[in-house]
Amino acid sequence: MATPAVRGRRVPWLHPAAKPLLFVAGLLPFAWLFWGALANQLGANPAEHLIRATGDWTLRFLCLALAVTPLRVLTAQPALARFRRMLGLFVYFYVCLHLLCYAWFDMGLDAADIAKDIAKRPFILVGFAAFVLLTPLAATSFNRAIKALGAARWQALHRAVYAVAGLAILHFFWMRSGKNDFAEVAVYAAILGVLLGWRLWRRLRPQAAPARRAGQAPR
Repeated sequence: MATPAVRGRRVPWLHPAAKPLLFVAGLLPFAWLFWGALANQLGANPAEHLIRATGDWTLRFLCLALAVTPLRVLTAQPALARFRRMLGLFVYFYVCLHLLCYAWFDMGLDAADIAKDIAKRPFILVGFAAFVLLTPLAATSFNRAIKALGAARWQALHRAVYAVAGLAILHFFWMRSGKNDFAEVAVYAAILGVLLGWRLWRRLRPQAAPARRAGQAPR
């Protein structure tokens, strides 16, 4: 099937194969980690590697999911929005793997010990809080949920992703503070700061327009 065109130009992300390809690409990190575990290729501490790698991929997919709207607006390509849901679900997929690796390898799947650890260590607490906030977002990411909640309430609920981004960076910061290694933290914080700052700018921008039209200086 030919790729659909917009104003005479081929648009790859409208191709029927675009979503399946994104799905396969999203699973590649999981496949690589799974193979590495089976082949004993994850270094001297495979458990720590899996915990960190799944956390890193959670952050990466969170950045990608939040980047969809700015890219869609700045490039005037509304079709990019069709990938946002899948990217958001990959965020949840990898955070579930991250939590499972922690609960299994660090805590031996002991629910009582996990609960004590969450209450005792702040960086575990904020990471778990991010997971809790992501859960209703993943559960309501389908069309039936949008219809059931109504568009306004659904959008209000899904703005919790901004809090998730802040908690995720705080979790990463506290986790790295023990080794005084903040280089990666700064990179992710900068990316998420730009993506969230763009949204704030878009929200405040309409408020400045009436003032300019009235001859008032914008604040």
